[in-house]
Amino acid sequence: MAERVCVGAIAGAFGVRGEVRLKSFTSQPNDIAAYAPLYTEDGSRSFTVRLTRPVTGGLGARLSGVETREQAEALKGVTLWADRDRLPALPDDEFYHADLIGLSVYDTGGALLGKVRAIYDHGAGDILEIHGAGRGQALLLPFTRAFVPTVDIAAGRIVADPPEDQE
Repeated sequence: MAERVCVGAIAGAFGVRGEVRLKSFTSQPNDIAAYAPLYTEDGSRSFTVRLTRPVTGGLGARLSGVETREQAEALKGVTLWADRDRLPALPDDEFYHADLIGLSVYDTGGALLGKVRAIYDHGAGDILEIHGAGRGQALLLPFTRAFVPTVDIAAGRIVADPPEDQE
């Protein structure tokens, strides 16, 4: 199976003719249609996407094979995934979240802090959630150059400089 990245989610039905309210996770929301076909997380369904209009909380869209409001409502909450090779290459200092999850995180002295389990973005910047290395609680670390000076995707590692009270 091709490597896929989550690019959006279906927030519910919009209208009575099978249109959906689509929440795009792409940096430019309208770009989501260009990455089609989009797949359900398990890959069991695929959709072409035609954006119809901006709507409250996202974009109105027509998905292939979705003709009725009932079909659209049944898809509420489904995440949409694009083949990785359909996404644009990023500059050296930008990363897809999917590339960071699972990377080992070491402090500047070389001690293992754990692995990245999740990345959160609450508007003020990304936060890495790091688990493991005998730690009982998650380490939450701002994903900034000051706290994360090195990300080496090829080597599968991150070097972090957490505040002393969080190590």
